[in-house]
Formats: sequence, structure tokens, C-alpha cells
Amino acid sequence: MKGLKEFNIPFVGLKLGNHLYNYTIDNKFFETFNFDDFNNSSIEVSLHFLKKSTLFELTFSANGTVEVPCDITNELYNQEIISELPLVVKFGPEYNDDNEELLILPHEAYEINVAQFIYEMIVLAVPNKRVHPKVLDGTMESAVIEKLKELQIKKVKTVENTDPRWDKLKNLITEKKT
Repeated sequence: MKGLKEFNIPFVGLKLGNHLYNYTIDNKFFETFNFDDFNNSSIEVSLHFLKKSTLFELTFSANGTVEVPCDITNELYNQEIISELPLVVKFGPEYNDDNEELLILPHEAYEINVAQFIYEMIVLAVPNKRVHPKVLDGTMESAVIEKLKELQIKKVKTVENTDPRWDKLKNLITEKKT
């Protein structure tokens, strides 16, 4: 993917131990993935990269906001994003990312691109049902909310008219001999 070279981490020259990488994510990042659900985004991602002799331990942390429409009112609001993603990277004969917590790179690999992991972590941090905070606390003033209140089904007490023949059958159940 073009435009994501800053997410390449060449690990061949890194010393053993901890390394810290920081990224600022905005809408240009999501455009490279053809993802346009966010109107605006401002997310800080930090990557703690622990290099050991036979494997790497990566811990992604994201903190920021994305502007999304409310699923109830369609009003835009800033959804807070706080997420963490642990990942272990090992080496093997071929590339394998079947397990979400373990990545196997081929032995001849010399760098890793972390953009896909950052993308997935942020997108999965947004709730499935996006509800504006003012809808939750009841302070939202919107034409959609007013229309929903107007169309809300009112509970009406109804008197059940039953057939007396069925009532006699119901009595049979309660009149069993003990």
C-alpha cells in the first residue's frame, strides 16, 4: 500500500530491548484502506516494540476520537477511541497471520509493516451501535428524536374478552384431585 512507508519497522538493525514508535492517525490513513466511515479522526498510537532474540512482542495503544454519525439521529459526534492490541511476532518457514495474537514472518524478512494492525485496532474499537452521548442522557434536541417519540407505541390496557367455554376448560386444570 502506497503512503504507508512510515509504518515499516526495519527490525534487522534494532538492538535487543524496548523501542517506542509513535504515530498520528488522521483520515488520510483510512483513505489508503478505502475506509470512509469516519468524517474526521485524530488518534495517537504508540507502539511498544520489545525485541528478543527469537521473537518480538508488540503492544499497540490508541487514544483519540473519530467523528461518526449517530445511528439513531444521524447527528455527528466525536466517539472516543481507547484501545490496546498485543501481538507476538515469531519466525517460521512462511508468512502466517491466521491467529490474531500471533504473526509468523518468514526467516528472510527484515522489516514489518504495522499499518494493518493499527487500522484493525482502531476500526474494531468503535462500537457496533454508535449512539450520541446526548441521546443517552436525554438532552438531545432533534427532529428525529421528536418524531420517534411521537410514533412510539403507547401501552393501552385492554380487557380480554374470552369465550366462556374456554374458561370452563381452564378450570379443569386447576380442579385436579391431589
